[in-house]
Amino acid sequence: MNQTLVQKLTRTKPPAADHGDAHASTGLARSIGLFPLTMIGVGATIGTGIFFTMVEAVPKAGPAVILSFLMAAITAGLTALCYAELAFRIPASGSSYSFAYATVGEFLAFIMAACLLLEYGLAASATAIGWSDYLNNFLTNAFGWQIPDALHKPMIVSGPHGVEWHAGHFNLPPMILVALCCFLLVRGTKESATTNAVMVLVKLAILIFFVAIAFTGFDINNFHPFFTEVSAKSVGGMAGVTAAAGTVFFSFIGLDTVATAGEEVKNPKRNVPIGILAALGVVTVFYLLVAVAAVGAQPAAKFAGQEAGLAVILSNVTGKTWPALVLSAGAVISVFSVTLVTIYGQTRILYAIAKDGLIPKAFKRVSPRTAAPVANTVIVSVVVGLVAGLVDATFLWDMVSMGTLTAFIVVSLAVPVLRRKDRQTGDTSGRLGFRVPFGPYLIPGLSIFACLYIMRDLSATTFRIFAIWMVAAVAMYFLYGMRNSNLNRNGGAAPHGV
Repeated sequence: MNQTLVQKLTRTKPPAADHGDAHASTGLARSIGLFPLTMIGVGATIGTGIFFTMVEAVPKAGPAVILSFLMAAITAGLTALCYAELAFRIPASGSSYSFAYATVGEFLAFIMAACLLLEYGLAASATAIGWSDYLNNFLTNAFGWQIPDALHKPMIVSGPHGVEWHAGHFNLPPMILVALCCFLLVRGTKESATTNAVMVLVKLAILIFFVAIAFTGFDINNFHPFFTEVSAKSVGGMAGVTAAAGTVFFSFIGLDTVATAGEEVKNPKRNVPIGILAALGVVTVFYLLVAVAAVGAQPAAKFAGQEAGLAVILSNVTGKTWPALVLSAGAVISVFSVTLVTIYGQTRILYAIAKDGLIPKAFKRVSPRTAAPVANTVIVSVVVGLVAGLVDATFLWDMVSMGTLTAFIVVSLAVPVLRRKDRQTGDTSGRLGFRVPFGPYLIPGLSIFACLYIMRDLSATTFRIFAIWMVAAVAMYFLYGMRNSNLNRNGGAAPHGV
């Protein structure tokens, strides 16, 4: 069947096409239960927003950064409900990409995939960079030794007068971390998920330790003034709160990560929706507790430029180095899990795209011994490692938020589209599982509005880089994806078992 251009751009892959045999010799195995799945979500979120971005967000919002986390949590909660319904209907690898392919069409699904690749790749690099700071803090407190600047500072940094180039510098620790994550992931999903669950429990214990000690130095005066004042360096007021919400929003990337595991989860129609909502609940509680404790223990003005900020707060509160040593050691262990699951999510999205024929087949080849996409994992790890070693994290935070917000918008849009298709086809299977409450428009509409509201205060540079990335994605689709799509080769119908 010859398809018109519009038909090619809007062709969809039925949700049933994603329910192939995950135990086939060439596919992924269902080896992840509800608890490790929830821990994947928690591992991808707690750590990024708390361990690192307080030093970026507090200078923008002041003590009102608490509202920034709450705003981001509410937005993520609205979207989580949409994710839960779609994950029940489409339990496949690929997360937002797979949801978009089954609802709004191939072209928008490919654009969504590009957003997810930007989101996951830069998030993995950014968290690896933050891990390097806590490693340095741990070595200083434990042994009185620091990693030399030439091996701890990146080549491309954001200076007071713009981009600066420091020849001969590269950040070695995050590159080592990415290599370790790669080693674990190529060994197999089950082993990686178990390791992640252990590291997440360590992380939660460390954050409880931080909250308990930080509250001993709590000073209510640190919350006055609650909002930052307008200045040359700060937009101030609620605009500052919204800008900070955009900075920390990428930390809710864990919702995406739970959905990316859909093809490797036992009983996905039950466990994926529960895992998403459970991870969001755990994350929100810990974020708010740590944010209140941190701001209460230290004036907002001290957060700017602070390396390993939470560890420094404990040193200042107690006047001793051992609490900072414990927290830094815990961060070194726990942030490992953030990088691990983020790289995992990136590889599974690429696997899903390659399985649909939109990118080269190398990304979907799975090792028959470990049931892991080895070549895919190695390629992702090399790119993530190079970015982490050469680029300042300042360039990465807002770009990750941009990708996350765009993904959340498409997921929210997919709910009413899928419900409409159900009415047109008479399909009632979607009524048997989780459904977004109050109909298909209210919650998704509020989710889209909240994402756009946060997105509007991201920097102009972020929008420019995002536009360049989108142009590259469109070119890739028309030059390769559209011709090689499985749907194109099969006249618009999904091949059996895909």
